[in-house]
Amino acid sequence: MISKLAYYIFVIPLSYLPLRLIYLLTDFLFLVLILFIPYRRKVVRQNLERSFPDKSLAEIKKIERKFYRHFTDILAEGIKNLTISQRELSKRLIVKNPEVMNQLYDQNKSVLLVSGHYNNWEWLITTQNSLFKHQAMGIGMPLTSKFWDKKINERRSRFGMKVIHAKNFKEAIANEKNNPIAILTLSDQSPGDSRKSYWMNFLNQKTAVLFGAEQMAHEYNFAVVFFKMVKVKRGYYQMELNLISSDPKTMNWGEITEAHAHLLENTINDKPEFWIWSHKRWKRDIPNDLENLKTEQRLKFELKYKTIN
Repeated sequence: MISKLAYYIFVIPLSYLPLRLIYLLTDFLFLVLILFIPYRRKVVRQNLERSFPDKSLAEIKKIERKFYRHFTDILAEGIKNLTISQRELSKRLIVKNPEVMNQLYDQNKSVLLVSGHYNNWEWLITTQNSLFKHQAMGIGMPLTSKFWDKKINERRSRFGMKVIHAKNFKEAIANEKNNPIAILTLSDQSPGDSRKSYWMNFLNQKTAVLFGAEQMAHEYNFAVVFFKMVKVKRGYYQMELNLISSDPKTMNWGEITEAHAHLLENTINDKPEFWIWSHKRWKRDIPNDLENLKTEQRLKFELKYKTIN
């Protein structure tokens, strides 16, 4: 009941306001976060210090402050995303090099669009189906609140995006076998199982990375395209595409994961304030038998996806 009241009485009416007015409210929230309520400050500071060991405390604090500034902008844009028109979205999010996706579509090739929670991913979820010829699809786990899960996904899918539960993605892909699809994949979350993760060096530390994108690419022979979201100015973004592989079956174990993770790493190093540092990204313990584990993972991968002579 409280969720419904909050949604219909506060969130939706707020969403109909011009974005510049919503920014005024989140500007105030920024001051609150900086001065009074240090939202996950310990997590943010620890993540930054571990990721940038060569930076001074003053430099870390500067990035931290910029991150909170960006974090409140993303909150404002997320609220606006619930009611923003497709026309306005088309002005605020453009693709620099759409020919990358157009060529794959012309080859009848489905795509995994891979990146992380960097800059504004919510606007991309909502407008992806209007940006490319491919049918847009997003795969994820449901929110804890059934009400919010339903409402958020209704809003995300109103321009054609198909939001699919992770448990049902195989059936959803099978239903689209005659149509090229583009699956949006944000692969920078902390994996649920350290022993099913791909372990690599990322931002100066051993990191468990989700391996699902690479497995899906090999399973379905989907092309893999990394996208970089660039903030042009407040409320305006440009998407840059980078083709990792149009034929993933030719790539070895770990190559796709290494490629998209390092592209994200380079993006973060360039403008670190635009990544979500408040996420507990490095909460998985490094397995004691890591090298043996990686050998086992590689062998299983090769047995499943490669021809062993």
